[in-house]
Amino acid sequence: MHDIAYIIISCFIGVLATSIGISSWIKITYRLGFLGKDMNKPDKPLVPEAGGVWVAVGASFGILTLIALYRYVDGCFYKIESFMALSLLLFMASFLGFLDDILGWKKGLRARWRILFMGLLALPLVVIKAGVSTMSLPFLGQINLGWIYPLVLVPIGILGASNAFNMLAGYNGLEAGMGFILMVFTAVYSWAIHVYYVSYAAIIMASTLAVFLYYNWYPARVFPGNSMTYGVGAYYASLVILGNFEKFGVLLFTLYFIELVLFLRGLKNGVYKENFGIPDSNGFLKPPYPKTYSLTHFAIKFLSRFKDGVREADVVVFLLALQLIVGVLSMILVLGNII
Repeated sequence: MHDIAYIIISCFIGVLATSIGISSWIKITYRLGFLGKDMNKPDKPLVPEAGGVWVAVGASFGILTLIALYRYVDGCFYKIESFMALSLLLFMASFLGFLDDILGWKKGLRARWRILFMGLLALPLVVIKAGVSTMSLPFLGQINLGWIYPLVLVPIGILGASNAFNMLAGYNGLEAGMGFILMVFTAVYSWAIHVYYVSYAAIIMASTLAVFLYYNWYPARVFPGNSMTYGVGAYYASLVILGNFEKFGVLLFTLYFIELVLFLRGLKNGVYKENFGIPDSNGFLKPPYPKTYSLTHFAIKFLSRFKDGVREADVVVFLLALQLIVGVLSMILVLGNII
């Protein structure tokens, strides 16, 4: 029972740090003019940028609190290597995203430097040789990759997940909502397979994302920025690696693979897509392109068949519902040994 008490205390500290940080950040950014346009609204209101950095701060404080409770109360170093590596990786990823945010939208780090730095984000996990080299993948089964796993696949996984999570974004509540659902299913699955410390880490992140979602839900009072998307994507991949449940992790991330395919479709057609819709004077969204290059575009077109007008919140709720369905199916398929 004391483990549950430790988690509750750690989540409380994480939530408190996130809430204080975001509320103060909003005031500071208005004073400094660090604001961005809310593109899915007809009047394009200005909203504070990069508030998602406080998700990383809050989650890290929560994890450090958990480490301290085990050390000072139980007198043990419970999974300290993994927890410290996870916290460091989260900070590194969020700092990289924050650099992108402060340098400006579409003006941040060049693609080649971003890819290089994202690859380096995996260093904390590489150093501790995180994960197990024998992987279980959908339809392929068990594969033993030896040293290739920690030195090659772990960096690729971190790079891919942080980039992918950043691709499905741009709507009030979307990134935080998707991240929250990913963390909840990760927590439930890792608990079911008895990898409890990964479940604890996922619960702590879910609690800080819930706080951010409160501020970021339509109409948003703060934007997450790359500060949050890079961090949460890298954190998710890290949990999958530490828990050695790649099969479940890949299935749960299905929507992001679909988003990648749609993005590549756009590149093939000479379009570097934007996720935003085109708002009319009533706030209803129209698809930005004749073809579909993002799940957000698909959501607008699909919902338009059943509604006279599709608003930003409709798109977000639809995509969150899809992620919930993917999560439930992933649990059934993997825990039921169907694939």
